[in-house]
Amino acid sequence: MRKKVDLLFPSVTIEAVAAEGKALAHIDGMVVFVEYAVPGDVVDIRVTKKKKNYMEGYVAKLIQPSPQRLEPFCRHFGICGGCRWQHLPYEMQLEAKRQQVYDQLVRIGHLEVPEIKPVIGSDKNRYYRNKLEFTFSSRRWFENPVDIEQLPENERIGLGFHVGRYFDRVLDIEHCWLQDSPSNEIRLFIRDYAIKHGLEFYDIRLNKGYMRNLVIRNNQEGDVMLIVVFAADDPATRTPLLEAVCDRFPQITSLYYIVNTKLNDSIADQEPILFRGDDAIYEKMENLTFKIGPKSFYQTNTAQAYKLYCAAREFAALTGSEVVYDLYTGTGTIAQFVSSKASKVIGIEYVPEAIEDALKNASNNGIDNCEFFAGDMKDVLTDSFIREHGRPDVIILDPPRAGIHPDVARVILDAEPDRIVYVSCNPASQARDLNLLSAHYKITDVQPVDMFPHTHHVENVCSLINRKKFQ
Repeated sequence: MRKKVDLLFPSVTIEAVAAEGKALAHIDGMVVFVEYAVPGDVVDIRVTKKKKNYMEGYVAKLIQPSPQRLEPFCRHFGICGGCRWQHLPYEMQLEAKRQQVYDQLVRIGHLEVPEIKPVIGSDKNRYYRNKLEFTFSSRRWFENPVDIEQLPENERIGLGFHVGRYFDRVLDIEHCWLQDSPSNEIRLFIRDYAIKHGLEFYDIRLNKGYMRNLVIRNNQEGDVMLIVVFAADDPATRTPLLEAVCDRFPQITSLYYIVNTKLNDSIADQEPILFRGDDAIYEKMENLTFKIGPKSFYQTNTAQAYKLYCAAREFAALTGSEVVYDLYTGTGTIAQFVSSKASKVIGIEYVPEAIEDALKNASNNGIDNCEFFAGDMKDVLTDSFIREHGRPDVIILDPPRAGIHPDVARVILDAEPDRIVYVSCNPASQARDLNLLSAHYKITDVQPVDMFPHTHHVENVCSLINRKKFQ
């Protein structure tokens, strides 16, 4: 059995921001990673994990705060798990993200890259998300130990976000700074209505209860889509609740419900049923309009998505004659965004519903030079597929966090596009993939984009040019 570590080190000065949203210091020459600390803080550190080359701990006491330390704006800071960098100045956050990209690509990945551009910051670092998902729980999270059974029933429940490693515990959120009004008001109204009318919050351990999940989406025009997920089909209870929500919030232009009787919260395989209003909300980007349904994927920071796509389009350097492959195209947003500057765009995506959205959006936008295909990337993107649809001059990649499959990298290399634009939400897997491509491609530009202020997450765009162009 591993021995528990519990060591206290007094008056340690925090030196820098580290990976995964932590900060670092040195104790007796060994690195220690600490959460919720700011460079310049003088703190007592309690170490809970000790490895051969590093230690991990937390701030037991803040002795002297750094001059750069900010007061967190959210009352749930440090408990919720989101927005973990509220105490860091935004410029420091951006520089830490730039350093993260450098570390993954150069220090760890040993890639040869040009100077990494400054991170494109977000004009809004509060209320910037267009989608939030909340969970009902019959057993809410309490910061301090409490005998939950001794509390009145309406104080045991919560509607908010899952806490850390506890799949069955939810932090009851009073105010979330991530999404514009009326997001908070809708959530609190439904919570209070459910309590008042005795609607049981879901217990994921026992798989019982009625109120299960809540999804709120909005657009830049102020339209709101609400999706309420129930654990049972009970029209007599459901209809009054949904009607009450409609009456209270006329901003809701699209109201859906889902009956999910499964043992997990995923709604990917569930049927959303339109209760009232339009079947979608719409988002505009330049001269394009994108239809967003209850299960559509769309970048959750709309304004930053535009900056991200602009960077990708600039790196693609299209002249109007190129065949472009947009791999992991999602709902085809990047494909359509670059289509006016290309001869033809081929989009490939694993999720069939996303391809359906892509086809509808392209049709609605009057785009006739985009073709979309659904299927596993390594199965669809084959040598025969490329022979049929034409060799790509440019390939744009925007894969999930895990990156691309080695078979996909092989087909890309065999296709020999003149240029590759790699968009990634995970610089670590991006560095691994770039190593596979770098023998034949030179990295010519690196542009990080901040999609999620007050978090350590960063999006990164790399431009690669075929080395034959330099011969």
